[in-house]
Amino acid sequence: MKFEKAVPVQWIADFTGAKLIGNASQETTGINEIHKVTNGDISFVDFEKYYNACLTSAATVIIINKEVPCPDGKTLLVTADPFSAYIKIVKHFRPFEPAYEMISNSAVIGTGTHLQPGVFIGNHVRIGKNCLIHPNVTIYDHCVIGDNVIIHAGCVLGADAFYFKRRKDREVQYDKMESCGRVIIEDDVEIGAGTSIDKGVSGDTIIGRGTKLDNHIHIGHGAVIGKNCLFAAQVGIGGKAIIEDEVILWGQVGVSKDLTIGKGAVVLAQSGVPASLEGGKTYFGSPAVDAKTKMRELTWIKRIPEIWEKITSTDKE
Repeated sequence: MKFEKAVPVQWIADFTGAKLIGNASQETTGINEIHKVTNGDISFVDFEKYYNACLTSAATVIIINKEVPCPDGKTLLVTADPFSAYIKIVKHFRPFEPAYEMISNSAVIGTGTHLQPGVFIGNHVRIGKNCLIHPNVTIYDHCVIGDNVIIHAGCVLGADAFYFKRRKDREVQYDKMESCGRVIIEDDVEIGAGTSIDKGVSGDTIIGRGTKLDNHIHIGHGAVIGKNCLFAAQVGIGGKAIIEDEVILWGQVGVSKDLTIGKGAVVLAQSGVPASLEGGKTYFGSPAVDAKTKMRELTWIKRIPEIWEKITSTDKE
């Protein structure tokens, strides 16, 4: 998320109650998770094994739970609970805005776009030209939709990320990671009925131009889906997954978080994808592997009773 205007790092330190180390005179322009940060952003880290990745990232301001040497040009904000400090900043700069009408006055809707009855359009939403949005679609605040997009009945765009920090020492153990990202739907996308697309925690969930989604699909927070992809019903995509252009995922494929599926890959129905896959190949199984290899394996598995019978018959002789 980018701020409307640059914010002095000293103000951020005072607001969060953190100790400032390093450059105290610079300003910050946004807040982001480590995999999304750009120059000027705030990020946070509270596990020592991730210190180096955060300290050497593009982040300008790092909220951290231990005093460490400050890299040149950066600002460290030291506090016992970086997660809570991060959430406090998010809530301040992206507060919840109640809705009092079905179509927000702050929404911008392009010419030729038709909204069927029961559509809810949240605050600061932008919708392009010649779109068709069917009944009972819910579009949360700050979503961006391009031109010539079709969204079928019952879709939900922009719900919060499924992202929690576990606090084992508390009765209520899961702290919600407040979401301040967006959903961006590019031109010529079609989204099937009952599909849900979560916004990014701090960055954007993106559906690329020309991609077609079937009914009852879930896209997790911060996922980036390429151009001209085709996903069949009940596909599930984990948070921050990257699906490159022209990928086909057939029905009930499950894709884990934080991985990449390369351009032109095809994953056959009911497969599970726990790790990155190369592009240009067809995959099947759980875990998904080369489809031809998996089919040969299944053929041999079917022959196990026959082989076992031959072995036992030979032993009896």
